[in-house]
Amino acid sequence: MCIRGSDTASPLPRKGCTVKLKQVEELVLQSLEHELGGVKIYTTALTCVQNAGLKKEYQKYLAETRTHVTALETACAAMDIDPAKETPGRAIVRHNGAALVEAMKMALAAGDPVGAELVACECVVLAETKDHADWELLSKCAEHLKGPAAAALKKACDTVEDQEDEHVYHSKGWCRELWIQSLGMTAVLPPPEERQHVKTAIGAARAEQASEKER
Repeated sequence: MCIRGSDTASPLPRKGCTVKLKQVEELVLQSLEHELGGVKIYTTALTCVQNAGLKKEYQKYLAETRTHVTALETACAAMDIDPAKETPGRAIVRHNGAALVEAMKMALAAGDPVGAELVACECVVLAETKDHADWELLSKCAEHLKGPAAAALKKACDTVEDQEDEHVYHSKGWCRELWIQSLGMTAVLPPPEERQHVKTAIGAARAEQASEKER
């Protein structure tokens, strides 16, 4: 199935539904741009990190984000999408990612290492929240498309899904606990999300509850 430049709708397996192929292409391109920005975000965040455990975590996430870029570029090739194609939405994604990088650089320039680490944590959480949402949508597209496009997206999502769950939930845990530490309260580090290998919203909620019992 060719998606490039298509405004047509593709019949879905589910009765009464259609997929807008042009919008699928837009989602793929925005997701690719966001992952490219994610490489820059993690690279910058690593210059802000003080906690050794968090630094190790971000190094792992940076390496995985690079594989996410490759997965989406491979999907683009299978779906006949030009991975370099520019769209207004893609430009906005790039702008937002660059703003997060700039925020971390501003925090570093302020000369407060603790503050810069917190800003980096917040920027990562913002980026990973968007990233997680993108991959959830891509997974839905994979369920409803047919042929090579469906297979390409499914392969990418199967590769990335667990990693993205870990990125968003663990990053939130680190951000919460480092903020608590900065406030002079008892922090649980590494956060329960990491120690319990949380990869679901329910697991994250339970981990946060567990952190309160450990203080």
